[in-house]
Amino acid sequence: MLLRLRVGLPDRPGSLGQVARTLGVAGADIVQVVVLERVGGHAVDDFTVIWPTSAPLDRMLAGLRAVPGVRVDGVWRCTELPDPGGRDAALLRQVAANPEYGLATLVDGVPGMFGADWAVAAAVDPQWAAGPVSSGLVVVHASWGAPAVPEIPEIAPLRPRALTGADRTRLAVAPFQRAGLVLVAARGGAATGDPAGEGSVLFAPQFHRSEVERLAQVVGAAAAVLGDQLDGLVAGAGEPDLDAGGGRWVGGLAGRLPTPGGIGGRDDAVAAAGHR
Repeated sequence: MLLRLRVGLPDRPGSLGQVARTLGVAGADIVQVVVLERVGGHAVDDFTVIWPTSAPLDRMLAGLRAVPGVRVDGVWRCTELPDPGGRDAALLRQVAANPEYGLATLVDGVPGMFGADWAVAAAVDPQWAAGPVSSGLVVVHASWGAPAVPEIPEIAPLRPRALTGADRTRLAVAPFQRAGLVLVAARGGAATGDPAGEGSVLFAPQFHRSEVERLAQVVGAAAAVLGDQLDGLVAGAGEPDLDAGGGRWVGGLAGRLPTPGGIGGRDDAVAAAGHR
């Protein structure tokens, strides 16, 4: 299986080699290393490895933690290799080539690019600007794997940042800077079957600030391409149709119950309406 490990290590000659040797001895086949940070004599690297499904992960983690100065910040499953370079431009070209489906294209492409499990584009209730509110979000589009009712904490005021949900879901939020629309990427948590709470050694790390900044840049570029189309998408999603399956409100940690519509379709909408 393909795994990603986030490792903190001393930024000095030989440290990276020690980590690589430890992974190799444990049985991991390293396929990629991405440097996320080098500050004040400390580095944070993401290692993508192929790991034998039948082999216990404890051996690899114990070996890493035995290396002086090394810290394991996360171990989680992934489906593809990260590509910090050309894929951003390729995705934006797809958005520009077919702007009618540009938002959906963006949301569907983000999880693979950022080592996330799912993503949604959601709009904040316009009332948030008038003061603290406990209303939810209206989901405009969700990627494959997103839960029917995402548990998203309060994200206002809108700015790029990393958050952690109540079920330990790690979230990265980036606003489109129009129509109250935000893109939320998520990894780990109960919605993805993350078994960390059941004794598994897998645990997703918080999104690194470099990942949040990169997501904000991609979202900002997509917003510039799509322009006024985003306003229309949010307006349409805010008035859901039970039969058509429009957008739906989802509550944050202090939010309200979902109202009809959304990706779950008519059955989910009727079930949600029964709680009102």
